[in-house]
Amino acid sequence: MVTQVTNFGRNGVSNWLIQRFTSVVMLAYFLCVACFFVCNDNISYELFNAYFSSTPMTIFSTAALLAIIAHAWIGLWAVSTDYLTTRMMGNKGTVLRLLFQTAYSSVLFIYLVWGLKILWG
Repeated sequence: MVTQVTNFGRNGVSNWLIQRFTSVVMLAYFLCVACFFVCNDNISYELFNAYFSSTPMTIFSTAALLAIIAHAWIGLWAVSTDYLTTRMMGNKGTVLRLLFQTAYSSVLFIYLVWGLKILWG
């Protein structure tokens, strides 16, 4: 039986749903930003700053940042558990997988804190 240490007890269906939901959030954010650039011919710093510093856009940007972090977390967790396993590599697989998961968790946490500081700081 496989124990789900880094998956926080969720099953594959919930991971799949989170992946799809975060994809929709990221697509909506991309389309919103793309519409801003397409609809405005002469973009100045003042217009750009006013658009992205508005409260609704800051909230939407925060939601997109959280979606990117969640999407990356689940995707990298799935890849690391599929390809860095004990069955394929022996005990080295477990050590390598845990090192990889620790590294990408740290990077994602840094990106999250950095992104929140940029958006709300």
